[in-house]
Amino acid sequence: GLETQVAMSEATFSVQPLTTAEQACAIPFRRRHERVEFCLITSSRGHWLFPKGFIDPGQDPANTAVKEAYEEAGLRGQIEGQPLGCYRVPKNGSSVAVLALLMRVRRTESEWPEHSFRQRRWVTLDQANQLLENPQLVELLKAAAARIAER
Repeated sequence: GLETQVAMSEATFSVQPLTTAEQACAIPFRRRHERVEFCLITSSRGHWLFPKGFIDPGQDPANTAVKEAYEEAGLRGQIEGQPLGCYRVPKNGSSVAVLALLMRVRRTESEWPEHSFRQRRWVTLDQANQLLENPQLVELLKAAAARIAER
């Protein structure tokens, strides 16, 4: 019944990804004059997405997401709350599980390790929805916006 479905979806979102996720993704946000903005970066192919990377042995998803947000986008801040969800991305003929975490940005650096080959853009929710081509990222953005609205 419905109860089982709800329990199942909660289980796959909270328990499972923590043990099986190979990458972590930061969904970075800040508040500007009552408006919430999200930070997107470009991939090597020029697609807009969120910072993410492989979780090194001994690291947890939250540490990884914060580290990647700095290396790829020059963002400093911290992860807020439980993971937003998990999605899969194709990698070398297979796919990897990516755990998405909400990150509140405190500071934006003008230079960062990968700034020479990535663009970075702060955008509204509507702009982010238009720039993101991956439907999974659009869903996670929706979850992020809903969680921020509750705070």
